[in-house]
Amino acid sequence: MSFTPTPLNLPEYPFRITLKDTQHFIFDEVRKKHLVLTPEEWVRQHFIQYLVLIKKFPKSLIQIEGGLNLNKLQKRTDIVIFNTLGQRIMVIECKAPSVKITQSVFDQAARYNSVHKTKWLVVTNGLRHCYAVIDHQAEQFTFIEELPEYQAL
Repeated sequence: MSFTPTPLNLPEYPFRITLKDTQHFIFDEVRKKHLVLTPEEWVRQHFIQYLVLIKKFPKSLIQIEGGLNLNKLQKRTDIVIFNTLGQRIMVIECKAPSVKITQSVFDQAARYNSVHKTKWLVVTNGLRHCYAVIDHQAEQFTFIEELPEYQAL
């Protein structure tokens, strides 16, 4: 399967991409392994580099594809960010660039966050990024324009 990278609304990064037989793989610097290069993985890897290089998030506090139970179903959260105390502070849902960020996509991420209960919720398709601050007590959220650096969270 061939993969043609879509230019994203994120900084470019010199990823290590390899071709084995007819399959492209991308090296994940957080998990230290090669992964099948899908459009969603392309977005996830770019967003991780954005977090680490631009927003100064420590790699050691990033969990990728962590499991969770939601309504007795096993699901996976694309990216979860922790603070230095080991508490979850952000859930990030990544979609392929061809997937529009709609209310149903945001609702999916919010359902995952109903388990994690993080303060920050991000949904991205690499072209559009939606950032929300969650107030769990008041059961409301506020969209913001830009994600702050890690130290400001």
